[in-house]
Amino acid sequence: MPHGIPAHARLCSYCDGFPVVAITIIGVRRRDGSRITLRVTCPACRGTGIRTARRREVSRV
Repeated sequence: MPHGIPAHARLCSYCDGFPVVAITIIGVRRRDGSRITLRVTCPACRGTGIRTARRREVSRV
């Protein structure tokens, strides 16, 4: 059985694994009476919910 990175270690620390949220705007409705809902994605993981490893840039002098 392959041993990878545990699931709890891969979650995005910015959104805790909830990369897309729905926000309902209060007080604003469409003509048919339904509410307007916005979908917002996590800017850190770009909507995946999984943290990616960042590459370190090494400056050589």
